[in-house]
Amino acid sequence: MKLGIVGLPNVGKSTLFNSLTKAGAESANYPFCTIDPNVGVVPVPDVRLGKLAALYDSAKITPAVIEFVDIAGLVKGASKGEGLGNQFLSNIREVDAIVHVVRCFEDGNVIHVDGSVNPLRDIETIDLELIFSDLEILERRISKTAKSAFNDKSLAKELEILKAVKAHLEDGKLARSMEFEDDDAQEFVSSLNLLTYKPVIFAANVSEDDLADDGASNEYVKEVRGFAAENGSEVFVICAQIEQEIAELEEDERKMFLEDLGLTESGLEKLIAASYHLLGLISYLTAGPTETRAWTIKVGTKAPQAAGKIHSDFERGFIKAEVVNYQDLLDCGTYTAAKEKGLVRMEGKEYVVKDGDVVLFRFNV
Repeated sequence: MKLGIVGLPNVGKSTLFNSLTKAGAESANYPFCTIDPNVGVVPVPDVRLGKLAALYDSAKITPAVIEFVDIAGLVKGASKGEGLGNQFLSNIREVDAIVHVVRCFEDGNVIHVDGSVNPLRDIETIDLELIFSDLEILERRISKTAKSAFNDKSLAKELEILKAVKAHLEDGKLARSMEFEDDDAQEFVSSLNLLTYKPVIFAANVSEDDLADDGASNEYVKEVRGFAAENGSEVFVICAQIEQEIAELEEDERKMFLEDLGLTESGLEKLIAASYHLLGLISYLTAGPTETRAWTIKVGTKAPQAAGKIHSDFERGFIKAEVVNYQDLLDCGTYTAAKEKGLVRMEGKEYVVKDGDVVLFRFNV
């Protein structure tokens, strides 16, 4: 999974990126200090892996990973070359979802690029820049398709869809709010890699005082939650400053630190939960003496396609899948004991893999 982090300057974007990835991107109290897009790869925390590895005495644990791309702080006019934002928008065209960091805290020492804290205005500023950037892409695509459509009538439908999306964006609406007459049209728009078509997770960045009640008493957070609910987006509350402190601690110290703050999970865990939910993702597990590993798949993925995540040969030569629920396996203590209790099932090509399934694929190529 790949997530692009966007936001205005000085909203805590690079601080959040640093804490999530421990990558040490420069973070300073002035616009455009993030010049090159920073990229960090983060393992997905999963307590199941350690327990499963202990059961199998695995030599190695390989968690699922998320790749974060941190883009320079965008400002009004970024799509037209203002600031440094536009040259980096292309870096997030390949991401699965956008994490939009929104400032929901007052601090006289940290300047706001627009002079005051106003999350909905900030969201609108970023959305407009993404719209302008997408319009540029669409205009080029329409021009190219219109020329080709003279000789290829099958492109007429594509041209019609492109123009409809362009008109929708020109109304100030995001591509993901469009309704399509059929799945083919939706699939085509999805293939365009438009920024405004990508799902969004809002990271409401609050002060430490607002963290314990998950921003419930913060008026700015309420506004962001209301906006997200209307637009089919996810929200999680974070204090980027605290996350940076957490990131510097060892695992056991981290747990105590979170407990002292009255928290049960870190911002990274909140973000991962929101990402998986928004994108409809789950993890299945494989385990053995060599390695215990988590594999990320879409909800509804059938066994052969899940096997293909490991290797294309597994999908091509799929015979069956031996499946046991993670908790059942743990409760039984060994794979053999789970088998004796009838908890290990043989599943065929139509089996839909579930979160927490421990799977052994049988294949023949």
